Amino acid sequence: MTPSTPLVVFTDLDGTLLDHVSYDWTPARPALDRLAAIGAPVVLSSSKTGAEIAVFQERMGLTAYPAIVENGAGLLSNDTAMPPAEDYPKLRAALDRLPKDLRALFRGFGDMDLAALVEATGLALDDAAHAKARAFSEPGLWLGDEDTRAAFVAALDGLGISARQGGRFLTLSFGKTKADRMAEVTAQYQPRHVIALGDAPNDIEMLEAADIGVVIANPHHTRLPPLEGEEGGRIIRTEDPGPQGWNFAVLALLDRLEQKKGLEPHG
Repeated sequence: MTPSTPLVVFTDLDGTLLDHVSYDWTPARPALDRLAAIGAPVVLSSSKTGAEIAVFQERMGLTAYPAIVENGAGLLSNDTAMPPAEDYPKLRAALDRLPKDLRALFRGFGDMDLAALVEATGLALDDAAHAKARAFSEPGLWLGDEDTRAAFVAALDGLGISARQGGRFLTLSFGKTKADRMAEVTAQYQPRHVIALGDAPNDIEMLEAADIGVVIANPHHTRLPPLEGEEGGRIIRTEDPGPQGWNFAVLALLDRLEQKKGLEPHG
């Protein structure tokens, strides 16, 4: 890729580009089509696995671009080759070394059979199977209160494991974030502008690291706190949730950048 890419868009999936309940993304099609017309890479960035994200890349016409998988713990290359399951067995083993009272309050994907995972996620059976094909991280449901959650997180930290809250699940990994991977992809494309969109705490670093961050409204979880750069207008928020808010925000930002001639190739 030559260093003339005017724009790269990094986007979370669940609750952001995908509807929180239905997983529908089609309301964002006009903005995706416009990004495709100017050759702007759209990099999916999610806690989902490589197998899951590859399906969405195919559906959205984004297979030419890399994707950030498992909450930043891995990177799916442009050829959609699945990353090896390097960290996942270590995570599962570490979980089982925790005190039993804490361990019992975390129900990870690896603790669920496919039927239970379908119930927890609302995914179809095949999609749930893809969600279990993990390489780097372990999402799950926290079944305890906030005090025991803090103790759980502290115990994990002592094992070198971070716990990050997404829109639905608490995801465990060995520490890489979406922002870390965004920096790698940005170095590859060297764009003039970087836009990031997300809705949950695990998106905060990515939103704050972008030139323009967009917090997508999600009435299904607690509103994100004020972010660094928001007061100055570098980070904005949508009124509409999910792909509707995504579509409106991206189209408005493209209009703004075009008016400023910010989408003309450089290099």
